Amino acid sequence: MTMSPSGAAGLDIVVGAGGVGKTTIAAALALDWAHRGHDTLVMTFDPSLRLKDTLGVGDAARDREVAVGTGTTGRLAASLLDARATFDRLVVRYAPDRDAAERILANRYYANLSGSLAGVLEYMAVERLYEVASEGRYGRVVLDTPPTRQALDFLEAPQRIVGFLDSGALRIALKPWFDEHGRLVTARRLGPFGRGLEALLDRLVGLGVLRDMAEFFLAFGPLYDGFRERAHRVEALLRSAGTRFLLVTRPDEERLPETLFFARRLQEAGYHVGPVIINMCHPQAPGRPGLGRTTTAADLLAWLGARDERGLRAFRQRLGSHPSVDLPLLSGEPNDLATLDELRRSLAPGLVSG
Repeated sequence: MTMSPSGAAGLDIVVGAGGVGKTTIAAALALDWAHRGHDTLVMTFDPSLRLKDTLGVGDAARDREVAVGTGTTGRLAASLLDARATFDRLVVRYAPDRDAAERILANRYYANLSGSLAGVLEYMAVERLYEVASEGRYGRVVLDTPPTRQALDFLEAPQRIVGFLDSGALRIALKPWFDEHGRLVTARRLGPFGRGLEALLDRLVGLGVLRDMAEFFLAFGPLYDGFRERAHRVEALLRSAGTRFLLVTRPDEERLPETLFFARRLQEAGYHVGPVIINMCHPQAPGRPGLGRTTTAADLLAWLGARDERGLRAFRQRLGSHPSVDLPLLSGEPNDLATLDELRRSLAPGLVSG
């Protein structure tokens, strides 16, 4: 097993923009680790659940880790991450007692918050990663990051959670806004004017919604220290020596600035950046690499091959000595273990050792 200095599993976090093949690369990488004898878990937040189909693990992987029948020396398992289930487990873990946990889980505001608050989905991905890595049941863990327009959202999720927990807005929310009769404390003090204010708020927002929010924050109060400590640990895990980020992109020249920007941000923030994977490269083909009214299929393939070759040269020049791996465009997207293994074989040895 490959273990980080902390004793946790070695982690590969596959990041990149949408449509670059992150999920497939994550699955192929995990399969390669299993071939190399490492017990490996691959996890994904991809709502399209393509990993489920590619590895043939079925819907059971939504609820638990499912073994993949690879016949490799290391075992391979897959898990489809459920942000709400992860959030629920954290609530149960840090709640002072079972009644407190049930009050939070049944709260209508929590039901909405756990699935929609900006950063929660991303944070639950890294939270689940920390959970699995700390258990030590796998030598390698590969995470296919959640789809996001800004991949930095994923990395900044722990900081945003800590920022939210330390915010002045949260301290205000923790104040007792309603009395034992369910009336606004401030409105009660204002007499007739307060009753008018309360009626206005009820029409505009709904006092039931406000009560749900107030009850949620009060019930959640004892959990904040546990969440804050956990978020700091998750952040440390992402920066540990045993964690590396694999940045996946395509050879299009227009993707170069975005890729370099993200790689630089990762390094500046103290994360370990592994090889940059340039995926779906068209092969060079004979034909006229130009497009016009009489363009044939061969001309189009030649144009795509020439375009990607220009992009690869630009990537190599700008990446300098930083390792990169070029992967060819496959005739079809891997949809089973056999085709996934073809992609695995195309992965250069530097992908694992880099």
